[in-house]
Amino acid sequence: MLRAADTVVHAAGGSGDEPPVTIPRGPAREAARRELSKRMYHENDPGLFQRALNAFWDWLDRLFNSAASATPGGPLGLVVVVLFVVAVLAALWWRLGTPRRQPSSTAAALFDDRPRSAAEHRAAAEAHAAQGHWNQAVQERMRAIVRSLEERTLLDVRPGRTADEAAAEAARTLPAHTDRLRAAAREFDDVTYGGRRATEQSYHRIAELDRDLERSRPALAHSTTSTARTTHQGAAE
Repeated sequence: MLRAADTVVHAAGGSGDEPPVTIPRGPAREAARRELSKRMYHENDPGLFQRALNAFWDWLDRLFNSAASATPGGPLGLVVVVLFVVAVLAALWWRLGTPRRQPSSTAAALFDDRPRSAAEHRAAAEAHAAQGHWNQAVQERMRAIVRSLEERTLLDVRPGRTADEAAAEAARTLPAHTDRLRAAAREFDDVTYGGRRATEQSYHRIAELDRDLERSRPALAHSTTSTARTTHQGAAE
């Protein structure tokens, strides 16, 4: 009798004269599942995006409630803490400003690898220029200028020298090129440390300066020769 009771479902509302409808429990569940899976029962169900959004808001609500329960003062205390953090961040931003690169000309060295000759730097510059890599071409050509002046003993060989320092020191012996030397140093700094992009024109300007400097005579040597000649003539008289 117990087994029969588990496998029989009596139809509700049936009269006493009609035989009971017997449907096994398994097929009954399957029939109900098929019925409920019909489209007509799911026309108003939320879409995938809406379900994801609802899940997100539920998670956010649980997170807020957890934080509020752990904060003295409940939700109001949490709001106060958030506002305090925002105020601190705003004060730091106002005090420190937008993060920027450190000035390049005060600490960054012109040469950052093994010592190379001026000819090697020029060859590297031309190779970069041939490929349209103007940033690297400008950097190598400026290094060629400084190395060439060191090889001519117009500049002393000093590790850690910056482009601005090299331009200022070179201008003392080659005053006719002061402005172009300073412009080349600025171009080097802007490209290397300022995040700017060099152009073909800027490279050709520095390359032309390099060629002009090779043909230039230092003012110090000229003035020394003139002074010595004047002194010699005065002694002869």
